[in-house]
Amino acid sequence: MKINTALILCAGYGKRLNPLTLNEPKPLLKINNITLLENCINLIESLGMKKVIINTYYLKDKIENFLVIKKFNLDIKIINDGENILNTGGGILNMMNSSSELDFLTLNPDTVWNNNYTKYIKDMEKFYFSNQIKNILLLVNKNISFDQKLKGDFNLLKNIIKKDIQNNLIYTGCQIINKDLFKSYSVNNFSISKIWNELVNRNELYGYESLENFYHLTNLEVYKEILKNK
Repeated sequence: MKINTALILCAGYGKRLNPLTLNEPKPLLKINNITLLENCINLIESLGMKKVIINTYYLKDKIENFLVIKKFNLDIKIINDGENILNTGGGILNMMNSSSELDFLTLNPDTVWNNNYTKYIKDMEKFYFSNQIKNILLLVNKNISFDQKLKGDFNLLKNIIKKDIQNNLIYTGCQIINKDLFKSYSVNNFSISKIWNELVNRNELYGYESLENFYHLTNLEVYKEILKNK
């Protein structure tokens, strides 16, 4: 990997998984006795990356304690959102500001990651650098989503993301993004989709399709179903 640092979004409340998330942050929920956060970190390690930045807010002490106990073999830095939760865009920018690098891999632990994603992420990274772009999202066809109620977000035309009536592709929760896209933003509460929408309007948001079966913790009902099937 040319990218050295991965960002993991761990600040959210996980309200759709209440009551499980009243006392446990969503990234620490388990599937097959492995937390969602550990799945993320294992994937980052399989990509050959050495640095991880994690943002925290809700039940932050539990995430910090988990990382102390596990002693992962990576350089892991925790950045707290501060007094107010920052949402995806603000959280990513706040993490980026603690690094001197420009290009980052971001991961959302809502997805049940595994090492089969390594190939797709490495191919996505090659596309990103060879085409000198600023943002690319890892997408999956909604037909191979475990949660069949999930609606598609986008379509792809030669790796350029479009939005139309028939959006067949879901954002997996993995992207590569350049810090330059945040030049007109400050660290506050905003969604990363603001930046995506600006890029879509200019035909400058790119996508790469994963063929790995997609498991995503949409809500409590889906989580229980995944536990039965995994």
